[in-house]
Amino acid sequence: MANDLRNYEPALRAGTDITTTGSLNVASVTATGNLAVTGTSSFTGLVTFAGPSLRNLTASAINSTATATAAQVATGLITSTSAAATTITMPTGTLLGAALGASRGTSFRLIVDNTLGANTVTMAVAVNGILSDAAATTAASFGQLTIASGVTGIGEFTLLFASATAYVFTRTA
Repeated sequence: MANDLRNYEPALRAGTDITTTGSLNVASVTATGNLAVTGTSSFTGLVTFAGPSLRNLTASAINSTATATAAQVATGLITSTSAAATTITMPTGTLLGAALGASRGTSFRLIVDNTLGANTVTMAVAVNGILSDAAATTAASFGQLTIASGVTGIGEFTLLFASATAYVFTRTA
C-alpha cells in the first residue's frame, strides 16, 4: 500500500526530513535543497532538474573475462582492475530487461571504470543485445567498445530497450 503525502504535511511545513519505506505516491514535489532517493525509483511523467544531478553508484567488480550478471549491470557501475586483457559480455536482453524492469523505450546508463586496470577492457553483447549503428561502424570515439587502462580508462554506455527483452548498446562517452 502506498503512503499518502497528506499524512506528512505537518512535517513538511516544519521542514522536517521524511523517511518512508514502501511506496510514496506524490502528485508533485518541489525541493529547495537536497532530495535524496535511495533504492529503485520509478517516475511517471516529466522529471526536471534545475541544477546538477548526482548519481552515487555502488560498483560491481569484474576483474577477468566473464559474462556480467544482470545484477552487476543494474548497479550502473562496473570496475575492472585486471592486469590481463578482459572481455565483459553483457547479459542477455531477457535477463537484463527483467532485472531493470525494462519495457520499450527504457533507457539505462552504464559506466565501466578501468582507471585502476593495467590492460584493456572490451565490451561485448549477448543474445538480444544489439550493437547500435554507432557501435558497429565508429571506431574512433562514440561506439568504441574498448576501454583503455589508466587515467583515460572510463567509458559510459547507453542501453535503449526496444522491448522488455531486447536492447541496443551504444558507447556515449
